[in-house]
Amino acid sequence: MNVPPKIAERLPLFNARSPQPPSLEHCGLKFGFLPFLHQNRRLGGASLKKMAWNLQRCDLGLETETRVVLPATEAHTEEAIEALRAGKVIAVPTDTIYGFACDACSMEAVNRIYEIKGRKQTSPLAICVGDVSDIKRFSATDHLPHGLLDYLLPGPVTVVLRRGVSSILEKSLNPGLDSIGVRVPDSNFIRGIARGSGSALALTSANLSGQPSSVCIKDFENLWEHCACVYDGGVLPLGRAGSTVVDLTKLGKYKILRLGSAKEETVAILERHSILEEESTAS
Repeated sequence: MNVPPKIAERLPLFNARSPQPPSLEHCGLKFGFLPFLHQNRRLGGASLKKMAWNLQRCDLGLETETRVVLPATEAHTEEAIEALRAGKVIAVPTDTIYGFACDACSMEAVNRIYEIKGRKQTSPLAICVGDVSDIKRFSATDHLPHGLLDYLLPGPVTVVLRRGVSSILEKSLNPGLDSIGVRVPDSNFIRGIARGSGSALALTSANLSGQPSSVCIKDFENLWEHCACVYDGGVLPLGRAGSTVVDLTKLGKYKILRLGSAKEETVAILERHSILEEESTAS
């Protein structure tokens, strides 16, 4: 499969180095590239220049992924699922901020996320599932009041639960921890991907470790090259606070681990279900 001649003629990289344009397979640009070109026949000079730079990077033998930006719509859900099944990392919008996602059962992909972010392996990753009913497959929920999770989720909340003995989650994910943060974002696109994958997605913010969270894809443009695809959901409205993280591992108790964007609403729901704040043990 070769780059179309009309496109090749407009790319200085091709003309300068070879009369024949390099194949897409040679550059590792298989997934989603041709549909992207087909849908964008009127490419501007800046886009073409960036494409040439990307191909040149590949020609130099550097480890890169396909840098394709597609809209975060149902039409592209299956492509995202296939990328995850192939062990790739994708960037997706959630209901709070943009995140890097991969198959939580692919340790190679999980390690890739740590590398992209420059994050320590000791920092745990959360998982994302498609529906509230899926949570019990990966963590213990029997100790929670009936209906609590349905009030909290889908939404901008990460619930931290014990994995439990029946969890199908790989023990190699967040080794040494008997708890896991679980998300069900109020976002149809990422939930559709999670459902279609048949697994849980490892999910973390799309940024370098320690840097501000991303509310649009331009915020992490320097990291696009490491993703199989970047899915654009526009500017996300809740700001950079991310999800509210609440520890629900103890019977009848809660502890807010990160304020996030829904702290007040989360606390109100917990207290209506007679869940009390865990007393601080600090002196």
